[in-house]
Amino acid sequence: MQIEVVAIVVIVASIATVVTFVAINGTKYRRLAEQARTKALEADKIKEESHKQAESHKREALIEAKDEAYRIRAEIERENREKRAELQRLERRLAQKEEALERRLESADKKERSLQHREAEADEQNVRLNEALQLQRTELQRISGLSVEEARGLFLGKIEQESRQDAARLIKEIEEEARRDGERKARSVITLAIQRCAVDQTSETTVSVVPLPGEDMKGRIIGREGRNIRAFETLTGVDLIIDDTPEAVVLSGFDPVRREVARIALTSLIADGRIHPGRIEETIKKAQGEVEQRILEAGEQAVLDTGQTGISPEIVRLLGKMRYRTSYGQNVLAHSVEVSHLCALLAAEIGADVQLARRAGLLHDLGKAVDHEIEGPHAVIGADILRRNREHPDVILAVEAHHNDVEPSTVEAVLVICADSISAGRPGSRRETLETYVKRLKKLEEIADSFVGVEKTFAVQAGREVRLIVRPDQIDDLASIKLARDMAKRIEEEMEYPGQIKVTVIRETRAVDFAK
Repeated sequence: MQIEVVAIVVIVASIATVVTFVAINGTKYRRLAEQARTKALEADKIKEESHKQAESHKREALIEAKDEAYRIRAEIERENREKRAELQRLERRLAQKEEALERRLESADKKERSLQHREAEADEQNVRLNEALQLQRTELQRISGLSVEEARGLFLGKIEQESRQDAARLIKEIEEEARRDGERKARSVITLAIQRCAVDQTSETTVSVVPLPGEDMKGRIIGREGRNIRAFETLTGVDLIIDDTPEAVVLSGFDPVRREVARIALTSLIADGRIHPGRIEETIKKAQGEVEQRILEAGEQAVLDTGQTGISPEIVRLLGKMRYRTSYGQNVLAHSVEVSHLCALLAAEIGADVQLARRAGLLHDLGKAVDHEIEGPHAVIGADILRRNREHPDVILAVEAHHNDVEPSTVEAVLVICADSISAGRPGSRRETLETYVKRLKKLEEIADSFVGVEKTFAVQAGREVRLIVRPDQIDDLASIKLARDMAKRIEEEMEYPGQIKVTVIRETRAVDFAK
């Protein structure tokens, strides 16, 4: 009995649980269904609003498109009206020109007929005049007794004589005026150019002495068994002279750029204190790069200072190398820039080509950048470099002729010669004193006069050339060649001079006879 009661209770509890679960789930379902209906209504509302907005945008777009179409159509119609009006104006102008042309053609036809009539009358008059001239010429020949050719020759001879006399008188007056005013004008132009060219009156030279912090540094530079100094001299191509000079060493070399590389490298090694072959090689490579950069900057600055364009990179680099080249203590690059300015000033005063003169002045000593590598006068070397770089022919001529290696045939070439002399001869420009300069010229002339057969001797071009005038009865052509060679050897043995000296032997042959 108890078991049945328990079973009934369990069944009733189960049924209650099921009913409760169903009721709960039914409530949730109804709530979910209600939410779904609400969402559906909202979606329909959003869809309807979207459709309305789309219709509204579509209507607005159609309205804008129609407005744009109307505007374009109105603009096209306006342009068409303007074109039609322009065409009508052109047609009216063309019609007017056609009418004017027809009137001109009619007038030209009338003038042509009139000219033809006049030509016929002129031909008749020419025939009558020719007959009258022929009669007159025949009568003149009968009266004078001379033919036409004889009379023409007599008349032209008289005119020629009078013209020659007038020309000679005019030439004499011009020469006198030129002599009277030429020197004064030239002095005025040169003085004005010198005054307008402001440059420093100081001489420069390449530094070849490197100071040392102490005497013990000399031993470190030499290194064990001289390995450091050998490596340094081999890599730089410069002789390192270590003597009894206190706290200093001397760098010696013909190439100024190598000498500058050696100076920078040695200064850096001394400051660093680590001196051995590996470090020497590294420092020299760094110094070479630094000097190359300085060369390019110096060349570009010189080109900029003189306002030049179109100069090839090779020439710009050679200009920069001249920063480390000196002539009698005068920096060659600074001298070239100064000559460029002087050439421009002189050219402006006399009406020559200013830009051409300025360019020739800047490049006139270009050969000095490589004259220690190439044999020959620096003027000829510079001209060859410029010719290879397709420089202007007049610039090449001015460079080649500035020491009279060739004849200066242009005004600009003469101006370069004058400006070069002004820059080199101004006070303070060069270290060589007047006494040393005069002694060198006298020494040249003394050596030349010591040879047998030399009649006169002239040292020209600031001692860069010596000219020997020989007696033709004592020196023949073959002996002239030998004399030039012997003179050059004597100069090399007995004198000290920068660059080179040109020896020119001049022999003149004269044939004289007397008629008895």
